Amino acid sequence: MSDANLNQLWARALLEELVRGGVRHAVVCPGSRSSPLALACARTDGVRTWSIIDERSAGFFALGLAKQSRAPVVLVATSGTAGAHFYPAVIEAAMSQVPLVVLTADRPLELQGWGAPQTVPQARFYGDFARLFADVGLPEADDAALVHLRATVARAVAIAWRAPRGAVHLNVPFREPLAPTLGSFDAKHLSSRAREGRPGVPLTRIHPPSRLPEAQALEAVRARVAATERGVIVCGPRDENDGFAEAIASLAEATGYPVLAEAASQARYGGGPATVSLYDAMLRHEPFARAHRPELVLRFGGCLTPKGPQAWIDSSGAEVVLFSDEGALFDPAHSAARVVEGSAVAACEALSQGLSRGLGPWARSFLWAEQWTRAALESAFSEDPSLTEMRVAHEVVTALPDGANLFVSSSMPIRDVDAFAPSTGRRLRVLANRGANGIDGIVSSALGVAAASGRPTVLLTGDLAFLHDVGGLLTARRSGVPLTVVVVNNDGGGIFSFLPIAQAEEARSQYENLWGTPHGVDLSHAAALYQARFRRPDSPASLRSAVAEGLKGGLHVVEVQVAERARNVDLHRQLFARMATALGEGPWL
Repeated sequence: MSDANLNQLWARALLEELVRGGVRHAVVCPGSRSSPLALACARTDGVRTWSIIDERSAGFFALGLAKQSRAPVVLVATSGTAGAHFYPAVIEAAMSQVPLVVLTADRPLELQGWGAPQTVPQARFYGDFARLFADVGLPEADDAALVHLRATVARAVAIAWRAPRGAVHLNVPFREPLAPTLGSFDAKHLSSRAREGRPGVPLTRIHPPSRLPEAQALEAVRARVAATERGVIVCGPRDENDGFAEAIASLAEATGYPVLAEAASQARYGGGPATVSLYDAMLRHEPFARAHRPELVLRFGGCLTPKGPQAWIDSSGAEVVLFSDEGALFDPAHSAARVVEGSAVAACEALSQGLSRGLGPWARSFLWAEQWTRAALESAFSEDPSLTEMRVAHEVVTALPDGANLFVSSSMPIRDVDAFAPSTGRRLRVLANRGANGIDGIVSSALGVAAASGRPTVLLTGDLAFLHDVGGLLTARRSGVPLTVVVVNNDGGGIFSFLPIAQAEEARSQYENLWGTPHGVDLSHAAALYQARFRRPDSPASLRSAVAEGLKGGLHVVEVQVAERARNVDLHRQLFARMATALGEGPWL
């Protein structure tokens, strides 16, 4: 890349340090003030550049890229309000420990505060949700300035990588001319360190602290495990694809503990023989729940999605040990007696050493209960061929091939997958935005996962989340990344029907308008607008067929129209009751 002017030299140095720090994807939104950064992204070796029109979609697309790749992804916006549209994605990145590097181009100091167009204060745009903020200053043809730029960028990337991961924000002001000029900029007076940095490595290499858990803490936990037979391993949402399922399976065998694995924990699908997935229904059977109160709980990943199992843990009186990969604490009830920081995989491997209890009566009792509960679920589905919300979640997971990705929206879809799509021998990667638990940016996040992985990817989402990010279909069409979007359409906010507000007499007259929020949109028109293939299956078999067809490539929207929202509440309760009743009277131990 030639340095056409000072701005280009500055932007090239910045991008070089990002790539040397591990960045492999750049998501660029159109704009004038950001032109030097956009050109540097397009011309720098080692980084793939994605052009996305809508900044909010771009933020979540970058989040999906980083969530899948687990490496920092660059986001580029022009000056003004453009960068503000990244805010929801930056919040989710902070809450779910996903690394991003946000670059906001800016106007120079002399234009600030004097009414210049597209100029707003951009310092600390993202408040406490950015792990680092730095204004890199205006480009200068000076050794000290360029070396400082490189060192600042290298530091920012290292912080994005370091636990707890999240977004870092660099504000990058430029003066005109923003486009390359015809003549080459004379940089001969600059030192090689300023012009080129340290080729192949960051100018300043910052080594993170060790992620290995403290040996003394692990020894104390191992001693507690050795003295306790009635323990459980509980795995909440977790993005890392680092051998966690294998490590958890080994830990279960060593401790003799069953593994209660959420769908998005990376330990349910393709997990070990101790995996229990239908525990939400099992623990609704009060005699079973009482008889299986643990004395020790080993907790991995984020907060559990269903409230019932978490309440069971909190009320059990068990000692809770929390394993924190990224230094984040997922313990809103303050039940953890001990927190062990560091790699969860390393912790599992270390704890497994010296233990060989095997799966005895305690663990097998959970596994037998899982079998009975699963049989009740399958029996209920065989008797009723209608596509309920629960059945949709079950059939979508059933239709996925080994190695596929499933991205699941917050609200009801993640709950239905967790409760009604039990473990299988197929290895699936299930991801969701469970940091802030929002429904914004879902289509774009799933698309980013698909783009980074190159594997068949299905999104399961509700209708409101789909409409909230329907512009993500434009990103899909422009990028050419294949994605199958399955939309559960109950014409509104179905999750609110499960909440007390739905039964509150004082709110009854306003419930539909303020919470039910029916939209009446024919989703086939949204698919047509963005040239997606559209199907509306009306049976489990046709749904599986639609998913299989979508996985062959291209952009697909599969709309499943389900029961009226109030009726859906009754259907959920009936199925949970049937599954729990299957456990009978016991005894189970």
